Amino acid sequence: MCFAAIRNALAALYRPDLYRARNCVGLSTIAILTASGLGGCSVGGKDAAFAQMDSSDLTGSIRALAPASEDGPTEADLALARIAASDVLTKGDKDSSQPWENPATGARGSVTPLAAVYTADGRSCRDFLASYVKDRSESWMQGAACRAAQGHWEIRSLKPWRRG
Repeated sequence: MCFAAIRNALAALYRPDLYRARNCVGLSTIAILTASGLGGCSVGGKDAAFAQMDSSDLTGSIRALAPASEDGPTEADLALARIAASDVLTKGDKDSSQPWENPATGARGSVTPLAAVYTADGRSCRDFLASYVKDRSESWMQGAACRAAQGHWEIRSLKPWRRG
């Protein structure tokens, strides 16, 4: 009789519906504790929330070109850039560029016409952008040229490009 009472009490505890409910509660508890423990790994300390990058930190594998040197392009470099500008404007091709290079200084670049032809002082004129690359430095120059009486283009200005 005593065994029958124990067996009935144990049978009541291990009914299939109660067993499933207890099993789900156990798994849920394990999942919650695991998620809480792992979630703490992603929370940084006080300093990590306000971390700042140092300017010397690298964020890419390709080094950026340094700004152009203080001395800038030589007169010979500028003369070759002007010739390239005159050549590309004379061709008149839309969306074209003309490379230039000075073997004596190692400088090189390209000239690209900008926008459309406009009239200034009764002459057809056009703006252009020229790149200047020497060693590991790069800069840009902006210029304007106008068509001369003979049909070729005369460079009116060529100066460092300022964004804005």
